[in-house]
Amino acid sequence: MKESIQFGSKTITFRLQFTDRKSLGITVTPEMEVHVTAPLGTELELVKEKVRNKAPWIIKQLSYFLSFQPKAPHRKYISGETHLYLGRQYRLKVLSGKTEAVRLHGKFIEVITADKTRAKKLLNEWYLQHAKVRFHAVAEPLIENFKKYKVSPQNIVLRAMPTRWGSCTPNGKIILNPELIKAPKGCIEYVILHELCHLVYHDHTQKFLDLQTKEMRDWEKWKMKLEKLLA
Repeated sequence: MKESIQFGSKTITFRLQFTDRKSLGITVTPEMEVHVTAPLGTELELVKEKVRNKAPWIIKQLSYFLSFQPKAPHRKYISGETHLYLGRQYRLKVLSGKTEAVRLHGKFIEVITADKTRAKKLLNEWYLQHAKVRFHAVAEPLIENFKKYKVSPQNIVLRAMPTRWGSCTPNGKIILNPELIKAPKGCIEYVILHELCHLVYHDHTQKFLDLQTKEMRDWEKWKMKLEKLLA
């Protein structure tokens, strides 16, 4: 069942479940959902009071996960439109030609095609190809460094995810959103490092945050840049 509480100007909506447990638990998921599990028979007002007491922590967690929500604005695939690549803005230039190709040329991303309606498909394929190469190049030294913690990802795969920049499976596979290729290298490092930290600590505990800070002292800067760049 869904419930909500008011905390100042913010409304916190949460999914409530009653189970055979002794204490009330609150979790915030990377998908920006708040889950509350309470002992059977607990008064709803008591549950809401507990959630209200934890509101500052809940809001902090929601803000933290916000950086893993891609919010790239809708862009057109016509000449003159701006598109991002590794944090820089480029003008798209769609050119006529028999041989299809995409290339960086100065401040432009040039898409060559006989059919201009294919510009979007060609550019997205170009992004994906570059993401495969760039992500692995960025990840390699980070993975090598994390071997001192006796962890190593099973592999790194790319997958379109509407609400996540990256994720990590229980068996150690790191999944990265190809859209991340539009962000600066530091942002890419931050997301990969975040997932590597999950191989050591599965939850967002203080130990997890301490490890992330130890390995990337300016991670908050790149988190904020990622939030703003594609917002």
